[in-house]
Amino acid sequence: MLSVIRVHLPSDIPIVGCELTPYVLLRRPDKTISNDDVSDFAPLDGYFLRYKWYRVQSDRKIAVCSVHPSEQATLQCLGCVKTKIPVAKSYHCSPKCFSDAWQHHRILHDRAASAVNENGNEDEELFGRFNSSGSGNISASLSSSGSIPSLANGSVSLYPAAATQRAGGETLFEVGRSKTYTPTAEDIGHVLKFECVVVDAGTKLPVGHVSTIVTSRVIPAPSPSPRRLISVSANDLMGHLDADGRISSSGTFSVLSYNILSDIYAASELYSYCPSWALSWPYRRQNLLREIVGYCADIICLQEVQSDHFEEFFAPELEKHGYLALYKRKTNEVYSGNFSAIDGCATFFRRDRFSHVKKYEVEFNKAAQSLTDALLPSAQKKSALSRLVKDNVALIAVLEAKFSNQGGDNPGKRQLLCVANTHVNVSHDLKDVKLWQIHTLLKGLEKIAASADIPMLVCGDFNSVPGSAPHALLAEGKVDPMHPDLVVDPLNILRPPGKLAHQLPLVSAYSSFARMGVGPASEQQKKRMDPTTNEPLFTSCTRDFIGTLDYIFYTADSLTVESLLELLDEESLRKDTALPSPEWSSDHIALLAEFRCNPRPRR
Repeated sequence: MLSVIRVHLPSDIPIVGCELTPYVLLRRPDKTISNDDVSDFAPLDGYFLRYKWYRVQSDRKIAVCSVHPSEQATLQCLGCVKTKIPVAKSYHCSPKCFSDAWQHHRILHDRAASAVNENGNEDEELFGRFNSSGSGNISASLSSSGSIPSLANGSVSLYPAAATQRAGGETLFEVGRSKTYTPTAEDIGHVLKFECVVVDAGTKLPVGHVSTIVTSRVIPAPSPSPRRLISVSANDLMGHLDADGRISSSGTFSVLSYNILSDIYAASELYSYCPSWALSWPYRRQNLLREIVGYCADIICLQEVQSDHFEEFFAPELEKHGYLALYKRKTNEVYSGNFSAIDGCATFFRRDRFSHVKKYEVEFNKAAQSLTDALLPSAQKKSALSRLVKDNVALIAVLEAKFSNQGGDNPGKRQLLCVANTHVNVSHDLKDVKLWQIHTLLKGLEKIAASADIPMLVCGDFNSVPGSAPHALLAEGKVDPMHPDLVVDPLNILRPPGKLAHQLPLVSAYSSFARMGVGPASEQQKKRMDPTTNEPLFTSCTRDFIGTLDYIFYTADSLTVESLLELLDEESLRKDTALPSPEWSSDHIALLAEFRCNPRPRR
């Protein structure tokens, strides 16, 4: 007969909007052990499994700490109440918690006061939601962790009118009849109970004991302070959004680049400072999706996207928001034999703004094979390939704009755009390989540029800091022959140094902040820039590393930067927190730039 051996939950804390799927270990009638589901639609030897979820509810309301969401709140900041900051951000679990968080917390007060002063309307706040006038807050949708549409929690009503059980002064409301349950805002502060029992398919009656799990209290999904879109022109202090959160300027488009931290790399040993529930993929995928969708970008370039996560989650979820998808996985398994454990680059674009014209795939492994075949004798090929073959790829998409190209010399001309999305090798000991990979990509882009007058964007995680040889090649078009990075070249693939050049007029989008005029937004962003390199102080922040590795480059002769997503500073990340964290679910931060096409003939 079918029997349940063990039931447990992989996540220690349930979070609103994040699926809970218990691990149910079964002994089948043939005595084999399995964790496969046995539903009433396909009973096994006349038996199936029945699941129920309950919310254990008492009359006492429970508030959750905004800093430590697994802790119950004991005090509330009245300043938040007065300035109409969302209530959830006002709770703290202890006076020490409030004191330690004050440096970060007071920023919420300052922004709320600034919103009142600038708008003359306390209801037009920078937190919690978009409004029709466009406040410049392009991630405000992240703040509403309770708003999770279309939750599928079984065949029963999510919120039954009457209690199904009552025991020990607590009321149990049945909230789901599926194996998987997604906590809702109604569950915050309450524990959940899961029941699993074997049922006779003929009589529909339970057989044997009921296996149960009681969770810890459900917490709201933590949300970071929204990041604003800041204009780099003299016209406005902030970017404007239409009623749908889309940048409203005609003839412009926005591009997001984001290394989302693949689950295969999110090891608890590397990120021990991040709570296990916040590092789990079921939590991170929902938090990342909320963040990405909240930016409302026209083009999205993601790195470290696992192939199974692309197929099963990101592609279908972003399709619901109007995006079409392209994907290029790396050329080898991260762990031998596991096809799904391969990450790659994913590019999404709004189907109402762009159409797909052509896709190019760059496999640096193939380029390495061609290089060694052409330049090296057979005896050296094996060691050379061992150094060069690192499985990195680039995905190049040629898109056609569907919006009007105002400001161009030929308004009626077909407007194409080339978008390159890449993730360069990470190893600090392989500076020659990083530089060679980027040079290979740029040479390929030069060929595309030679065939058409086409604006170009080069986005990604280049694993290269400002001032390095790869960064110099991208930003300056060449590498100084005396650059110290060129010393590392055991295969002589960087010789002569004069070949390390390209003709694309590439400029880093975020260097536009350094050219901004005076003003509060301008000065704030300049403090977050490195004055010697004109790049952000950091785009990746872990306990072991803080620095800039991610960039959005563009061809300055055909594109103009209109706005940029504000940079984070160390106050935005709590002083005792690195990335990833409960608020930010990657070890990198997202970069976003708004561009205007301004094509003109190349000279």
